[in-house]
Amino acid sequence: MLEADAATQAGQMLAVCNACRYCEQYCPVFPAMERRTAFPTADLHYLANLCHNCGECLYACQYAPPHPFGVNLPRALAAVRAESYEQYCWPRPLAVAFRRQGGAVALGLTVVFTALLWIGAGLSGPTGPAQRPGDFYAVMPHDVMVGLFGFVFLIAAASLGISLVRYWQAIRGARLDTIAGGTWISALREAVTLRHLHGGGVDCASALDERVPWRRWAHHATLGGFALCLASTTVAAIYHSVFGWTAPHGYLSAPVLLGAIGGAGLVAGPLGLLASRARRDPLLGDPAQRGLDTSLLVLLLVTSATGLALLMLRHTTTMRPLLFLHLGAVLAFFVTIPYSKFVHGFYRALALVQSQHESRREVIRALF
Repeated sequence: MLEADAATQAGQMLAVCNACRYCEQYCPVFPAMERRTAFPTADLHYLANLCHNCGECLYACQYAPPHPFGVNLPRALAAVRAESYEQYCWPRPLAVAFRRQGGAVALGLTVVFTALLWIGAGLSGPTGPAQRPGDFYAVMPHDVMVGLFGFVFLIAAASLGISLVRYWQAIRGARLDTIAGGTWISALREAVTLRHLHGGGVDCASALDERVPWRRWAHHATLGGFALCLASTTVAAIYHSVFGWTAPHGYLSAPVLLGAIGGAGLVAGPLGLLASRARRDPLLGDPAQRGLDTSLLVLLLVTSATGLALLMLRHTTTMRPLLFLHLGAVLAFFVTIPYSKFVHGFYRALALVQSQHESRREVIRALF
């Protein structure tokens, strides 16, 4: 359940905002807030995930600290947002995993899974000499790799899917068959372009009089890098299953080029987000979530860095340990998908869909 203090504080601040309405032009949170006269837990979860934490409302607010009202909506909604992840996760007993996330946990999981994979490969015996330099499947057979990682990924995807269904039902999301195609397209465009990340300007707020684009660019690098790595894996699977072209692929092949560019994005993006967070005004975030943020960024960094190193050193004697380290990081990432900050993109996308649907319905009512 959402903790009473976080719910009470967020509800009180939203009540003040609903009376003031000075910030209604900044992002979809304020129009959505104005459609409500009270803020039960489900509505708080909806509004919190609709917030992009651009920070503009904090610096525009006449009731912000040190005013006695102490209105800090970005921090309040960040706390509610984290609670919403725990509220709807499945299996529910694993909600505690959100609170235990951190850089040390991410690295620890990577080390544990790397050791287990190495031991498992050793117990299964050698798979035979490599037919070609850099042959990953001589270290771990293709079917074993696909079976293990496919199974873990499907379990993680199912867990995440159940969590999203619970969230959608709780916020009283519209029936899917009543949502117009244009609504989905608009919401997806806003989610991918991060349109609301920079609030009322072209750059993101990092302090009272400081607007820089780095945080937004780092988000784009992370998202783009992840998409390209996913595309690389998909193309490699098609090469193997359809055409019989097995790894290692040439440096100018589609899987390698997509993976290299994506990996570079997944190094630059998380590093940029870590740097932006370190210099950003601490009033704009929830200190309790630092571990949750760090865990995901560290896992993405380790996964991408080891992948790039494996690509460059695949013809050397270090290929075997690098392969196990990379696979251990990927496995740790898959296992933590439903219980890491990774989920926030999906919650936010659903909140944007609901916001777009409410806006369109409001326009239709006004016209007719």
